[in-house]
Amino acid sequence: MLTKWIFPDFWHVTVIALSCVLHQRSAWRLSVIFTAMLFAKGRKTITSWLRAAGIHRCYKAYYYFIGSLGKKTENIATELFKMTIQTIYKKANTVLMAIDDSPTPRYGPKIAGAGIHRNPTPTPDGRKFVYGHVWVTLSAIARHRNFGTIGLPLLAKLYVKTKDVKNAGLFFNSKTEQAAEMAKWAYDGCISLGKQLWIVTDGGFTRASFLKPVIKTGAVVITRLRKDAVLYAELKQPEKRKRGRPRKYGKRIKLANRVNNSDGWFKIKAILYGKQETKEVKVLKALYKPAGCLVQVLIVRESTDCFRAFMCTDLAASAVQILEAVADRYAIEQNFSDLKEIEGAGQQQVRTLGSNIGTFHLNLWLHSLVELWAWDKPAKVLCDRSDSPWDDVYRRPSHADKCAALRREVLKQTFFVNSGKNHEINKIHKQFYTLLKLVA
Repeated sequence: MLTKWIFPDFWHVTVIALSCVLHQRSAWRLSVIFTAMLFAKGRKTITSWLRAAGIHRCYKAYYYFIGSLGKKTENIATELFKMTIQTIYKKANTVLMAIDDSPTPRYGPKIAGAGIHRNPTPTPDGRKFVYGHVWVTLSAIARHRNFGTIGLPLLAKLYVKTKDVKNAGLFFNSKTEQAAEMAKWAYDGCISLGKQLWIVTDGGFTRASFLKPVIKTGAVVITRLRKDAVLYAELKQPEKRKRGRPRKYGKRIKLANRVNNSDGWFKIKAILYGKQETKEVKVLKALYKPAGCLVQVLIVRESTDCFRAFMCTDLAASAVQILEAVADRYAIEQNFSDLKEIEGAGQQQVRTLGSNIGTFHLNLWLHSLVELWAWDKPAKVLCDRSDSPWDDVYRRPSHADKCAALRREVLKQTFFVNSGKNHEINKIHKQFYTLLKLVA
């Protein structure tokens, strides 16, 4: 049934490029799975995918295929990253990427890699912990000319606690070590395509196990600092060496003292969260032990008694670039929300390690494929809010709007492309368009 459906040319080319890294005996199943995921309704389990695809026989082969994808994630993500560069970053010299972690709740016994983790978004009943998987995810961040900042998730690593590693048959890697591995993968991809890599993270990744390996590769890291971060002034070696071990660090720098000092403050204008804002900032250079080098520190004054501090390893970066990169990091948080609510990440009800990794990455790649397809589409094509006068007409199309627009495009091309043109058929088309708005 799915072989007769007509997708846009961009979708065909991209899916074929992704399937080329798989074994050709089973590579054709990737396009079937993506189509099934796009049209699946209700709870996004694998059985709902198979029902949407009309697969009744040989369904076990698709379970085996999804499990095998868990070992090919980097290969497929590399091809998708190349397509992203060609579509979005063609004229840009710098690629901005974000790294963060997020849990997906699971239920039931004997789920490989699952454990009890701290829940960053406590539920209304006050539970601070969640049972499930934690995924350290890498997303490409880009600014659309009309829709603002958009994230495209590419790759993820499953974090398993030390006490759960033996049951899963894995070696323990901390979140920062997994993030450093993905940063190295992204840097190699950027270098092969002639781009420079900037990585933005939250304060949880300001550790030596992440900063030092990533800085050593040559990537630029932007992250948030604690208000009591240990910073030191740049050390100037004396002309004549004295007795004893030479000092490694200069005088201690306390951010609170720098904030209270009225010297060095200046105002900048930056695009933050889709709006132009004016911020009062101060820039200084300091030695940061976890980074092991001289970094640029940006202090942003929010009010008389409130400030935020950020760090950038590129000493030539401007305050506007650092602040806008930090603000654009929210796109990966939006990715997590869309992945769980729209793609249904964590709902696939599989137990083996390879199947869990494969299903989560399928959700990541479907999200990015839809965003890439909708990148050059106008807002009128992606959503129509004429039947919702209470809604904001200028609100950008959501990821759900883009998925619905792609479904409508596929149904329209499939059922209308070869139909004739006369009065009766036009009436049927008009009724069918009304139906499409209801079901897609």
